[in-house]
Amino acid sequence: MQIWVDADGCPGEIKELLYRAAKRRKIKVTLVANRPLRTPASPFISSVCVREGVNVADQYIVGLVAPGDLVVTADIPLAAQVVSKGGQALDPRGELYTDANVGERLAARNLLDGLRGEGLITGGPANFSARHRQAFADQFDRWLTKAK
Repeated sequence: MQIWVDADGCPGEIKELLYRAAKRRKIKVTLVANRPLRTPASPFISSVCVREGVNVADQYIVGLVAPGDLVVTADIPLAAQVVSKGGQALDPRGELYTDANVGERLAARNLLDGLRGEGLITGGPANFSARHRQAFADQFDRWLTKAK
């Protein structure tokens, strides 16, 4: 069991929570980004710097994710690929993507992306908040409990 983090867009508060869990539970956490990252010194925490480009970090994660792994990402297409390989994905805002819901979420994302492209809707998600952090922590704790 391993935790992969799509780290380019992951809030610092979530990374800190993952660092603490890695040390406490002795779970491997790997952050993947297209820029070098500082991580705490721990045999359970590592980072990988991939080359720049569209979806390079995503493809790196998909290439290595195994059934039972968790990927922390806000990228729904990445989450769908992870789920198709037997993993689960957890959004930093607390939504767990599984076989049961990722298809619906991907379809909604694609619809909204099309509407934004046409200029019919503007804006994006609300700013990350304490409520999102708590939702993530709750869902992550449930995942850890099930994974044991």
